[in-house]
Formats: sequence, structure tokens, C-alpha cells
Amino acid sequence: MSPPVAPPGWSRWLVPPAALSVHLSIGQAYAWSVFKPSLESALHLDGTQSALPFQLAIVMLGLSAAFGGTLVERNGPRWAMTVALVCFSSGFLISALGARTQQYWLIVLGYGFVGGIGLGIGYISPVSTLIKWFPDRPGMATGIAIMGFGGGALIASPWSAQMLQSFGADHSGIALAFLVHGLSYAVFMSLGVLLVRVPRTDKPVDGGPSAVEGVQVSARSAVRTPQFWCLWIVLCTNVTAGIGILEKAAPMITDFFADTSTPVSASAAAGFVALLSAANMAGRIGWSSTSDLIGRKNIYRLYLGVGALMYLLIALCGDTSKPLFVLCALVILSFYGGGFATVPAYLTDLFGTYQVGAIHGRLLTAWSTAGVLGPLIVNWIADRQEAAGRHGSSLYGLSFAIMIGLLMAGFAANELVRPVHARHHVPAPRKDADVARQQPESA
Repeated sequence: MSPPVAPPGWSRWLVPPAALSVHLSIGQAYAWSVFKPSLESALHLDGTQSALPFQLAIVMLGLSAAFGGTLVERNGPRWAMTVALVCFSSGFLISALGARTQQYWLIVLGYGFVGGIGLGIGYISPVSTLIKWFPDRPGMATGIAIMGFGGGALIASPWSAQMLQSFGADHSGIALAFLVHGLSYAVFMSLGVLLVRVPRTDKPVDGGPSAVEGVQVSARSAVRTPQFWCLWIVLCTNVTAGIGILEKAAPMITDFFADTSTPVSASAAAGFVALLSAANMAGRIGWSSTSDLIGRKNIYRLYLGVGALMYLLIALCGDTSKPLFVLCALVILSFYGGGFATVPAYLTDLFGTYQVGAIHGRLLTAWSTAGVLGPLIVNWIADRQEAAGRHGSSLYGLSFAIMIGLLMAGFAANELVRPVHARHHVPAPRKDADVARQQPESA
């Protein structure tokens, strides 16, 4: 299958909206918690069971991105977006059947397994294409798309809540909400399928840099380099630190100020969660665009070094000042989002555009690891501290110290990143042949 090539005069600024249509859709994953109370009540589940579809979806995101990355590179963005559309929408439709028939395993299969494959393929589908269209500003380009994944929940959360209120929170209402989600996202994601194009040449901007100049490394060779595994550690530690706060944000701010004269109300805690989501989304475009100006290694020095400082400030002074606690948490979450959005450009700097989508997919296994590690550290330690009779901010002191240590490990890994050795480079004739094979005869 040949990827669709842009006709003469095609604007490259049509490609980011195509990517956004996919990422805003699959970003619904961050709004899964809206369905949890209704599912628990309607299907008689506990909290662990109701979280299973989301957990499986994140695991499948990492696995499908890792194993499907090479197929995405080979078949192009339109094929990848189509696969993402079919899997993600089908996941909701299967879940609707499961809710209607009260067969919870169908919801796990649909949303978690099938939908999770759509998440992974959809997440990496536009990355390589965006970098080829914007070789002059790769951080900004990928930041625009990946910002959509962070912001998808801002749309999906109130929309899902309104549907449950209108249709009812019983199993029939949940089924109808899932059905509407599946059909609506199919229509919205189809806009990306129709709009996406690959550039006709390796220089989409007159007078700009080539998208294929410099070092080029295959995905198979990349995973054998120390640079890949240093970046794996960098991404894993940065995500672990961010998701550790994001996953437990509302109870965490409530606990920190429970023993003060100004405790945090439930509504204020919910507002804090919304602020964190906004910081997550803003960081994806803001920090990734900044990386185009100051460099990828420098921006990760900021994410990891200043992130550790923010954790230290919360641990030492967080329960004495709400503004300080909120500010530090917002900075950490902006770095969390920025880390996701900047890493494709960092990979391009090191390995080139040759198979950057496939390399990015393999690197996302760090996200799957962090998605388990971050919540486990914070929740397990808080539970043990509470069982020992502690309360308030003392529930989190040890977990924050661990987060600081992880961020410092990530900082060290970032410092070890060096240019890739020439033995891993793709020979020019092979690279040129692969690039030519992706172009139709008329191009």
C-alpha cells in the first residue's frame, strides 16, 4: 500500500489537524474514570474491576505501538489512522454490547484489548509524517498532535457525564453512551484519514532543511544502541513522576491540607484535577516548541532537574501553602506532557526520520512501565503509611523521595546521550531505495 502523497500546492498546515482529529479522539482514555461509578453500580463491580479496561488499554497501547510501529512506517499514515479508527470505534461498540447484555468481559475485551490496539496505532500514526512535513520545527509539529491526546479528556469528560445523565446510569444507559462514543469517534477520526498526506519531496519547505538528511538509523539497529535505552529511562522516569501525581491528584491535595485550618473541599479538589489536565495539555505544545529553540537535551534537563526540585518543594513545604503546592504540581504535569511531545523530535535528532515512527513505538513501552510504576509507588506507600497510623502529608514523604531519586536517575541518563555511532547508520543506497518505494510512480 502506497501512502497518499500531497499534490502540488498542498499546505502542510492541513496535516496537524489530521493528527489532532485522531489524538483528540483517542485521548478519551484519560476520561475513563467518568464511567467507573456507573459501571460499579450497574454491574456490581469493585474499584479494581472497573479499572481493568483502562489498565488493559494502556498496556495494549504500549504493546501495539511497539510491535506495530514498523507496519505504520511501511504502510503510511492513512493505513495507520484507518486501523486506529476501526479498532478504537469497534472497542466502544463491543463495550456497548457488553454493557447492554451485562457481560463485563466484553467491555474488558472491547475497550481494553481492541480499543487499546487503536490507542497504540493511533498514537504513533502521525508522528513520522509530521516530522517529515516540519523538519524545521519537529518539536512544535509533534507537540500540536500529542497535545490532542492530553486534551481529549477535557472534551470527553463533560460529554460522557452529560450522556450518562441523559441516558441513565444503568446498564442500558451506559450501553447507549458507549454506542454514541463509538459512532461519533469513527466520524471524527475519518477526517484525519481523509486529510493526511505525505510530502512529495524530502524538502517540503522551500529553502528549508531536508527531512532525510543527516544520520539515519533503522528501528532494529536503534534498539541495540545505548542512546535508545538512555531515552527509555528518561521517558520512563519523567512519566512515572508525572503520573504519580495525576493518578491520585484529588485525594493527594485533600490529604496534604486535611490537618490545616483550611482543608480542601471536594469541589476544589476536582478543580485542581482540571488544572492539572490543562497544564498537561499546555506543556505538550509549549515545552516541545521551546525544545526547537534550546535543544532536546536541554529541555529534558529542565523536565528532570526542575521536576525533582518541584517534588522537593512539595515534600518540604507543600502542606504550608496551597499556592505553592498547586504551582509545583502544575509545573510537574506540564513537564509530564512536554516529555511525551518532545521525545519524537529527540528520537529524530538521534536516529533520523528513516523509521522514527517504529522507534517511537518501541520507546512507548517506557510509558506502559511507568503507567504501572507511578501509581503503584504512590498508592502502595500511602496505604502502608496510613496502616501505620500516619496521616496528612506524611503519607507521601517516602514516595516523593523515591520520585526525586527516579528523576535524578533520568537526569543522569539524559547526560549520557551521545551521537549514534556510525556502525548503526543505514547505508545511503538502502535508505534511498526505501524512500523511493514509499512514493507512487506519479510522484
